[in-house]
Amino acid sequence: MAKFLSKYVLSQILNYQILTLIIIIFSSLPATPAIPPAAIEALNHGLAAIGQGKVVEAIAAFRQAIKLDHNLAAAHYNLGLALRQVGQLQPAADAFYQASLADPQFSLAFANLGVALLEGHNFKLANDYLQRALELDPKLGFAHYDVGLIREQQGDWTGASAAFQQAMIYSPNAPEPAYHLGIVYLQQGKISQADSAFHQAIKLNPRYAEAYYNLGTIAFHQGKWESALAAFRKATTVNPDYAHAYYGAGMVFLRSHKYPEAAKVLQYARNLYQAQGDSFWLKQAQKLLDAIPEK
Repeated sequence: MAKFLSKYVLSQILNYQILTLIIIIFSSLPATPAIPPAAIEALNHGLAAIGQGKVVEAIAAFRQAIKLDHNLAAAHYNLGLALRQVGQLQPAADAFYQASLADPQFSLAFANLGVALLEGHNFKLANDYLQRALELDPKLGFAHYDVGLIREQQGDWTGASAAFQQAMIYSPNAPEPAYHLGIVYLQQGKISQADSAFHQAIKLNPRYAEAYYNLGTIAFHQGKWESALAAFRKATTVNPDYAHAYYGAGMVFLRSHKYPEAAKVLQYARNLYQAQGDSFWLKQAQKLLDAIPEK
């Protein structure tokens, strides 16, 4: 179970910042000699399209605004958000970079450029741009969070912990920093602090399946079978396709010598792993099933 926990939590990366939100203040930019009215109109059209869920139309509008005024940072920035929304990470990064060139004080452009690079696993450049964003605005909670993700991937638990705690201060309603702080505490062997952090994440998001799962693993390692089972069940209630939670429940039943119950949930986990193409955990679930004593 310990190997299972470590493998899973280190691969589980969440990003809570709301990139689909547009900086609406840009929609009220006045037309000036420096900003052609047609560029403002195209920008506003793109913002309206985003609000209606018409991302492709928004992308075209933002590109039109940029064509009319290449120095319109708001158009580059919102283009980056829209491109990221459709999974075009490199073009999104390019757009955020252009926004930062057009406005060197635009902290959100630097921060989102860092995010795009982080998702592309370019940790060094991502960190550089995130640090620049925090120099411009030390209260950017999601930038602290993403710095924490980088530190977590690097195994820098002290740095990750500090970054996630800063994120919790400046983004008090976001559950992800608390969740990842819990992950870091687990890696440091600080079990009680991890437990508290996962409960904080659930307080902010009662449907946080991963947090319930990790509470289950803590209880499992403490031999608290009923508490572990309750947490795993809650995780599957929130996310019925959460194979690891069924696997964890199977482990609890095995330790409790409840073999029919163990077989049932492990078969379910195995089937989910198979459907999800997870060959490693498919094999692990099958090994446990094969080891269940026959009546």
